[in-house]
Amino acid sequence: MKRPARATPAEIQSALTALPHWELRGASLFRRFKFADFRQAFAFMTSVAQAAEKLDHHPDWRNVYNSVEIELTTHDAQGLTRLDFELARLIEAAAGAVPA
Repeated sequence: MKRPARATPAEIQSALTALPHWELRGASLFRRFKFADFRQAFAFMTSVAQAAEKLDHHPDWRNVYNSVEIELTTHDAQGLTRLDFELARLIEAAAGAVPA
């Protein structure tokens, strides 16, 4: 499958308007999530992992107890592509669906 081209600065700024909790860090998108406990954080990560597999685009992430930090970039494009923004939207949906 052909990978998408790197997004232009204008495309990045436009896409970020729909992702207000994400921040641009160099050539990556970054967001930190906090949950009530480890179980909720792990449920969230499991949901994100399933979405990432379907999209064939995987996050760089770190989990400590109830905190999950996610960084998205398309390594082979050396920057952000539509896949990063699509995965960020799926991640937002997963965060909203975490059972209490």
